[in-house]
Amino acid sequence: QVQLVESGGGLVESGGSLRLTCAVSESIFNIPRMGWYRKTPGKERELVASMADDNTTTYAESAKGRFTISRDNARNTVLLQMNALEPEDTAEYYCYIYVRHSTTYSTTYWGQGTQVTVSS
Repeated sequence: QVQLVESGGGLVESGGSLRLTCAVSESIFNIPRMGWYRKTPGKERELVASMADDNTTTYAESAKGRFTISRDNARNTVLLQMNALEPEDTAEYYCYIYVRHSTTYSTTYWGQGTQVTVSS
């Protein structure tokens, strides 16, 4: 069973930085897409950042210039470097990987979530 284990969340002061790590139990080499969502109670789930297997990246508008997604295929990890954090970034962050098994069957695997809280 594929498992994603997240770490790196915590409490940080406004303007600080955190680095989230998502360790995948199996090889992520050539995984079509992976990234991070965040969820705040009362708000819709938001895609923060994603990366394709060719290293093409996308970011939420609010994350551009502050967040950087990366992957380490050798270590089977997905990373999210978050700088200049703001209270609005406070949320539960979930990493995911999207796996296409065939043209008609795909699976999205999720991490357990890690809380990021940014104080004023």
